[in-house]
Amino acid sequence: MTRILVTNCNTTEAMTKEIEAGARAAASPGTEIVALTPAWGPESAEGWLDSFLSAAAVLDLLRTTEETFDAVVLAGFGEHGREGARELLDVPVVDITEAAAHLACLLGRRYGVVTTLDRTCGLIEDSLHGAGVAAHCVGVVGSGLGVLELADEVRTASALVTAARRVRDRGAEVVVLGCAGMTGLDRRISAELGIPVIDGVAAAVRLAESLVALGLRTSRVGYPKPLPKSRRWGR
Repeated sequence: MTRILVTNCNTTEAMTKEIEAGARAAASPGTEIVALTPAWGPESAEGWLDSFLSAAAVLDLLRTTEETFDAVVLAGFGEHGREGARELLDVPVVDITEAAAHLACLLGRRYGVVTTLDRTCGLIEDSLHGAGVAAHCVGVVGSGLGVLELADEVRTASALVTAARRVRDRGAEVVVLGCAGMTGLDRRISAELGIPVIDGVAAAVRLAESLVALGLRTSRVGYPKPLPKSRRWGR
């Protein structure tokens, strides 16, 4: 059995449960999904300050968990921390931002991202650039909804369809949902637009399964283990 840890990037338990449900729906038979919430950090990640706090909190969670997993999925779109997690852990670490963008590049020449508030667009653009897939992105567009407003599925779907039409009009052939809280809405929006729509949580879970099945691990050339030294984690 493959065990995958999925980490929420914020402290909102209700969102962790939604992410867990989306991850389980995407997982293959025989894959166990365990979703965890950081013990501290922001209730929603919407900006640079939240993102850096989130990264530290998730890394703290990863270093202190006593359970063993075959892979880790970081369910925070555009959030910091993936490189640090890859240094820290011996198992594959898949970030939903990177996973969704890579799959989008397999389905079309250009893709666009629809996300929550406009203030998060810069974070996502930088994350895509760091992953080497920004050149294929026609733009990142906000839907005008905060992360904690995504629980209203009808309102969220309507806002995302409107935002997705904007990136499609810019030339996007594939749309990526730019928040883990949007998991499960991909098919609904794809039916409205007539083009592929990618859920980052589902994409990351499937890619994590593939890496485990292939027996692949993170390269220690690019991500060497952290140097042995004293580190104070604030508690």
